[in-house]
Amino acid sequence: METASGEYRFTRLEKIIFGPGKIAALRGELERRGLKRALIITGKTLGSSRLLDKVRAAAGDRIAGVFSGIRQHAPSGTVNAALAEARRVDADSLIGFGGGSPIDAAKAVAMAIMRGEDRIAIGAIDTHARMGAGAALGRELIQIAIPTTLSAAEYTPFGGVTDEQTRVKGGVGDPRLQPRTIILDPELTVETPGWLWACTGIRALDHAVEASYAPRHQPYTDTLAARAIELLTAHLLPSMQTQGSDELGHRVLCQTASWFSIAGAGNGLGLSHAMGHQIGARWDVPHGMTSCITLPHVMRFMAEIAPQRFGPIALGFGLRFDESNARLAALECAERAAKFIASLPVKTRLSQFDISREELKQIAAPVLGEINHAGTIDRPITEADLMGLLDKAY
Repeated sequence: METASGEYRFTRLEKIIFGPGKIAALRGELERRGLKRALIITGKTLGSSRLLDKVRAAAGDRIAGVFSGIRQHAPSGTVNAALAEARRVDADSLIGFGGGSPIDAAKAVAMAIMRGEDRIAIGAIDTHARMGAGAALGRELIQIAIPTTLSAAEYTPFGGVTDEQTRVKGGVGDPRLQPRTIILDPELTVETPGWLWACTGIRALDHAVEASYAPRHQPYTDTLAARAIELLTAHLLPSMQTQGSDELGHRVLCQTASWFSIAGAGNGLGLSHAMGHQIGARWDVPHGMTSCITLPHVMRFMAEIAPQRFGPIALGFGLRFDESNARLAALECAERAAKFIASLPVKTRLSQFDISREELKQIAAPVLGEINHAGTIDRPITEADLMGLLDKAY
């Protein structure tokens, strides 16, 4: 039996506002902080949608502009363009509206302005590192996040950005990059494509699972992870099969699950996330879809390394966890995850994308660098380990 030990660092998140119609709270959140020149950062589809009109109307006259050029995986060129727009309109705050990419892009823009930089500086991703709160050469911009998917990027003070020259995913991180207010309004998610809603739900599942079997897991995050798994397995599919108030009810519970799922990110996540970062950046596979492909295989792998940590995962899936036969229970969790993913409108193999098996080795170095640097698995991961997993995922 493991002895509980560790620490939990809370972020600078101040408020989560959730429920149908809660976008109406946006103006009040800007007013109470004296913010008058917010820049909305979003993607092309939302940038031309009626949902953007709802956000703008809710903010009133406190919007300085909209940047709608962020693409999937936050390519560095689009993020640098957003930075230039923030400087042009003299933004005093940023509103990340959409999925993980625009919300992460807002963090990267805030980091560059805080550092007094003209370009985004992309570093290595390490969610457990003690992010330095160094001297700010520029202004610290308050961020508000309005997510329309279940990726959970809004709950962390680090964000991913893809270097367009190398096609390698890196990121930024600093406690001051945490959005201060998050507005979870299920009415803003109903136009999210079903496949995107479903696969980002699996991304949230991935957060909960990988935080649970991380070496730095702890009781607080284990409890939230189990509840996140329970909520997702109960409400993700119905959230796409119902209408009206029932649909909104299921969707806000999925948003709640996403919130709970990310609490353990500071424990460090694992191989599924590290593989997803680089699969997405290299071959433009949506991040949520990478979790649909990699998670069951990584769970089976981790069942051999740390089966004793699958208790919260089993609890979330409603499975009995026998500590005397933890490996068998852990493998059952992996099978339950695979079955759940198969019930959704998502892809489950790398071969379903324009990727050849011979190309898989291209991501070995960045994945191994990320995972071994972060120390989120109990032993070093070898190239043979990784290639075995990628082969299974193919």
